[in-house]
Amino acid sequence: MIDNPAAWLNKKRSATALNYYIGELMYQKGIELVLFRNSLNEVSISELLSLHEYAKEIVDLPIEIETSVEIAKALLDLELGMSKVDIGKLNSEWSNRSHDFENLNDFLKAELNDLQLERNSVKEPVDVILYGFGRIGRLCARAIIDMTGIGAQLRLRAIVTRSNDAAQIVKRADLLRMDSVHGPFKGVIQTDGDEKKMIINGEEVHMIAAKDPGAIDYTAYGIKNALVIDNTGVWRDKKSLSQHINSKGVQKVLLTAPGKEIPNIVYGVNHLVATPASNDVWSAASCTTNAIVPILKVIDDKYGLEKGHIETIHAYTNDQNLLDNMHKKHRRGRSAAINMVITETGAAKAVSKVMPHLDGKLTGSAVRVPTPNGSLAIMNLELNKTTSIEEVNLFMKNAALSGPLRNQIKYSFEKELVSNDIIGNTCCSVFDSPATKISRDGKNVVLYVWYDNEFGYTQQVIRLAKYVMDAQRKIYD
Repeated sequence: MIDNPAAWLNKKRSATALNYYIGELMYQKGIELVLFRNSLNEVSISELLSLHEYAKEIVDLPIEIETSVEIAKALLDLELGMSKVDIGKLNSEWSNRSHDFENLNDFLKAELNDLQLERNSVKEPVDVILYGFGRIGRLCARAIIDMTGIGAQLRLRAIVTRSNDAAQIVKRADLLRMDSVHGPFKGVIQTDGDEKKMIINGEEVHMIAAKDPGAIDYTAYGIKNALVIDNTGVWRDKKSLSQHINSKGVQKVLLTAPGKEIPNIVYGVNHLVATPASNDVWSAASCTTNAIVPILKVIDDKYGLEKGHIETIHAYTNDQNLLDNMHKKHRRGRSAAINMVITETGAAKAVSKVMPHLDGKLTGSAVRVPTPNGSLAIMNLELNKTTSIEEVNLFMKNAALSGPLRNQIKYSFEKELVSNDIIGNTCCSVFDSPATKISRDGKNVVLYVWYDNEFGYTQQVIRLAKYVMDAQRKIYD
């Protein structure tokens, strides 16, 4: 049924009411609302309506925004601890099971029993230091600042760069404020050149100059038991990254690149192989590894993988030349803005660090293309069991909706999907269902997986950071 103007206006009124309750829950109680993984914090009225329409397509149930308003309002009156709650799942479950309860409050109390206040102890946020402030570093800063407030698990305390004179601090603040790909920062950034600080949405962040990872006394800045997120890419093995541990105030290190002799983790797939207490140095692997591994995991568990080839169509990066010039690697010296560039990728090899039983079964290559962000992995896989397009797509849809990797995989049914549509997606893997191909014998499939190689990857870094520091909240999803 197509909404008429009056009905649509009522929906906008409901979305406005829902927006109010989202803010009240976040800033009064530290409860973050999401709708099938999509954060609802600071989204527009139109975005709320669009997300509800998407949810209807995914779960094939009437996920009405009016019901979401009733649920959000009722959540305010419950004694819940700081947590993350998927209101989409609550909406869906209430539609299915409302006849089992006398009223909505009884349903919510039963469904959210594990989130009750007395069972959910409050923890202080973990201090975070960003070592380096490039593309991933600035997105990490945005993500952490977005979580600041009641119920925050991470708190940005310092940013380390090579220089911290007043002019440098202003320039770095400007780069954080304005972004050609991800748009302007939604907040207020001030600088204090004398005190060597940025003040971001009221939070003071120390700007520290250093070239030696082990030479800083962070305790002098009131920082203790901190996590260093190293996004420089300069140090990649256990010995060199362990230099950070030598700094006073540092407890653990997380590398935003593939690492050597340390756990390489794709959060959601293999994070449980290493406990937070057992390791001080971690790697969040690469953006491409985080994109392909969740899909490989789901397919391998269902059908078994015999072998395969993965081709990544990747946005150009800072290590390429804007115009033709010298470069230590072949072809990367050619102009990134006007050429498709064949280059190597370690993604296939990196998969074996996360899923060891696939070692030697996958090959990989990459083409860098003239887009600044948004990439695509084309996965040509030979299976041990036969299947069909319909079965594969349905299985991936269920995995994205209710499987253990639902925070990593988004199922897309959009027939007009292109790379720009991926920008800002919180999932590290966006499964393009209309593009799925399969051979006549049903054993060879070609899957298309999109990913925001900056933002989607950063979300995985933040998820892993919370796990590494044992700073996760209770979650209902």
